[in-house]
Amino acid sequence: MLSMKDFGTPAANTWCPGCGNFAILMTVKQALVGLGLRREEVVAVTGIGCHGKFTDYINVNGIHTIHGRVLPAATAVKLANHDLTVIGFAGDGDAFNIGLGHLAHAARRNVDMTYVIHDNLIYGLTTGQTSPTSKKGFVTKTSPRGSFETGVNPLTQALTGDASFVARTFAGEPQHMTEVLKKAIGHTGFALVDVLQPCVTFNRVNTYQFYKERVYKLEDEGHDAGDFDAAYHKALEWGDRIPIGVFYREQRPPYHTSFPALKDGPLVGQPLKPDVEKLLDELR
Repeated sequence: MLSMKDFGTPAANTWCPGCGNFAILMTVKQALVGLGLRREEVVAVTGIGCHGKFTDYINVNGIHTIHGRVLPAATAVKLANHDLTVIGFAGDGDAFNIGLGHLAHAARRNVDMTYVIHDNLIYGLTTGQTSPTSKKGFVTKTSPRGSFETGVNPLTQALTGDASFVARTFAGEPQHMTEVLKKAIGHTGFALVDVLQPCVTFNRVNTYQFYKERVYKLEDEGHDAGDFDAAYHKALEWGDRIPIGVFYREQRPPYHTSFPALKDGPLVGQPLKPDVEKLLDELR
């Protein structure tokens, strides 16, 4: 069985000291160890943003794609070899600006993958502009009078898009985050995990202290993750109390099971014996 050390790389980490990304990196490694996964069984797909360095810092198969395109690339990987465990990583800007259109399709198709959102409610890599998840009134260098827009809610977007697993965690609760990630990665179908990940350099509002005073665990209050209406109601809650945990979970067939060519297993493991006559019969 592999250890946390086995999932490390020699790359020098350049995240800001105290960044919530460190907790995500650690807990993902812990989840992979806890699930008994091997490095060659896992593919990490990253986009553009501070989170994009993730594939440099974790020793698994990795694809670093262009801005907003984590989900199409991850979907392609899963269809190419559905025996692989596919985990997509995206920032709130990457996921919910140019990448937002892909979310509903990956969710409704129920692509068997985990989508981890590094949600710091700001653009960190480009030094502190308003992001799609920034709350209305949030002051940045590009919104000196406060943002005029209502922030995107990752959870309601995922629920409305028909995701079969929706969760939220907080980087200041690493043990809880590890357990949620294990459930998400182990889920058969599309799992979105929104991580409240403080940006210690540019977001001085949504800090570790801000969240520690507000977050509470859904499981401590008897939340039923099978109740869609209850999940949606909880997803709207933001203020003095902010829920974390598994909001919604259901079981339904994942996307790759719909393809006849994949019923005998991944194409890479099937003999290359094309039956051209059978294909021509279907087209006649």
